[in-house]
Amino acid sequence: MMKNWKKILIGTVTGFANGLFGSGGGTIVVPAMERFLDVEEHKAHATAIAIILPLSILSLVIYLWKTGLGEVWQTALWASVGGLVGGIVGAKLLSKVSGIWLHRIFGGFMIAAAVRMIL
Repeated sequence: MMKNWKKILIGTVTGFANGLFGSGGGTIVVPAMERFLDVEEHKAHATAIAIILPLSILSLVIYLWKTGLGEVWQTALWASVGGLVGGIVGAKLLSKVSGIWLHRIFGGFMIAAAVRMIL
């Protein structure tokens, strides 16, 4: 039962970050699943993929409903095409990358994003 509450709490924090920032759910859900749910690295990343898509769609729909910015749809659709291609390639590569390299690559992206946001 405690594990279900942890899952709900992780999902809530992830959804909050995704809704507030427009993304970033993966930077929360992957480390949280590894640390608090003892999920193996590859499974955590694969699960994050399944979690982030519905969160992103929901956030977009709510944002558009609140702001009425219909022109965002065209950008979202084209970006989704790229996201689909990248998601397929990334999912195929996920099983070929060791856990330590998965951590290093993920950490590198997180550091690059942090530096970009600070500067």
